[in-house]
Amino acid sequence: MTALDVHAVVEGPDDAPVLLLSNSLGSDLSMWDPQVPALTERFRVVRYDTRGHGRSPSSRGDLTIDDLTDDVVALLDRLGVARAHVAGVSIGGMTGLRLAVREPQRVLTLAVLCSSAHTGNADSWADRARTVRAEGSATIAERVVARWLTPPYAAAHPDLVTRLQAMVAAADDEGYAGCCAAIAAMDQRRDLHRITAPTLVVSGAEDQAVPPEHQQAIAEGVPGARLLRLSPAAHLANLEQPDAVTDALIAHATGGTP
Repeated sequence: MTALDVHAVVEGPDDAPVLLLSNSLGSDLSMWDPQVPALTERFRVVRYDTRGHGRSPSSRGDLTIDDLTDDVVALLDRLGVARAHVAGVSIGGMTGLRLAVREPQRVLTLAVLCSSAHTGNADSWADRARTVRAEGSATIAERVVARWLTPPYAAAHPDLVTRLQAMVAAADDEGYAGCCAAIAAMDQRRDLHRITAPTLVVSGAEDQAVPPEHQQAIAEGVPGARLLRLSPAAHLANLEQPDAVTDALIAHATGGTP
C-alpha cells in the first residue's frame, strides 16, 4: 500500500534534535498536549496523526504495521529529518518498534508506551474492525475510553473523558478498522532483538487494554531496554501521569535515567 502524507505539527527550535510523537489508536496528536510545553524547550517536536485519525487522510482495506511505518518514513523524508528520537503510545509504540527494526539508522532513541509486540487476541481486533465498519467508531467510543484512564481519574476529570470519547468518534471508520487489522496481524516478538536504539518501555500498572506483561515482554526482548512502570495509570499513561512521562521522555532522549 502506498504511503500517505499524514498531517503533522512541528514545534520547537529548528536546530534542536527531533522528537517524533506517535498517537494511540482512536486518538489524534492532541493527546500529547500535556508533554509539548516541556518537550519543545529541548526538542523540535513533530506530532502527527496516524492515517485515518485526526486530520490525516485515510485509506480503505486492512492495514499492516509496515503500512503505518511507511507513513512515518515518508513524513521524516518530507520534513528532511535524517534521525529522530521516537516515542509512541499503543499503536504508535508498535509503529516505533517496527521503525527501529526496519530503519535503525533513523532512530536515535525509542520510547514505547503502553504497547505490545504481539497482542495475542486477533479475533477481538477483527470483531472491533467489523463493528466499526458496520456501525461507526462512535458506537465504541465510550467503552474504548473506559479503558484509557483509571476509574478514579476518569471520575475526577469528566471533561477529559468527554473530549476523548469525541476523539474516538471522530476517527475515520475505515481508517480505524484498518488499524485494528494491523494490530490483529502484528507479531514483532522475533524482531525485538534486532533493535539497537536505546529503548525505554513505559507501562501503566492498571492498563487493561494492553496489560503490563506486554511491556515486560518488550523490555525483555529488546537488548538493554529499561522498563518504567507507573501507577496509578491505565492505557494513556501520558495523560494520567503527565509529569512522570514527560520527565521520563526527556531523561531517556538526553541520556539520563528515567
